[in-house]
Amino acid sequence: MSRFSRNFFLSFLIAPLFLGGCATVSDAPLQQQVELHAVLDYQEVGGVGCLLSNNLGRWFVVAPGRVTIARSAEPLVVSCKKAGMGMAQEAFGSRPDAMSLMGNVVISAGMGLAVDKYSGAGWSYPANLTVLMAPAQTREELAAAQRVDSAVF
Repeated sequence: MSRFSRNFFLSFLIAPLFLGGCATVSDAPLQQQVELHAVLDYQEVGGVGCLLSNNLGRWFVVAPGRVTIARSAEPLVVSCKKAGMGMAQEAFGSRPDAMSLMGNVVISAGMGLAVDKYSGAGWSYPANLTVLMAPAQTREELAAAQRVDSAVF
């Protein structure tokens, strides 16, 4: 057996050891289910329309409710609104899964972390998301906020 073919053969035996911790290779789920709640004045509000988005897509859910989203290393932005009640916008950061992080550090010496960050497989958002809504302003409050105090000629 030539030196080239022996090295080529050994690379096929050793490669799975380096990629074993990578969440992308180990069939980690690319989707995650999250539960969303909206709170206004310390009370949960029902029937709130919410749009969740990250760099991999957009999802709509009526809070309180559950939705399946794509995992990503980027933040999950949640925008909610209910007519006459108020609105909210918050961003939730993702964090690496403990098992895929340990596998990436121990087995692949951190090389799999770059692959998982790009695909989002090794990252997850909090399972329960709570957004704090700001109360809706009345027409008088909006008019007072938009009033210009300069003299008109």
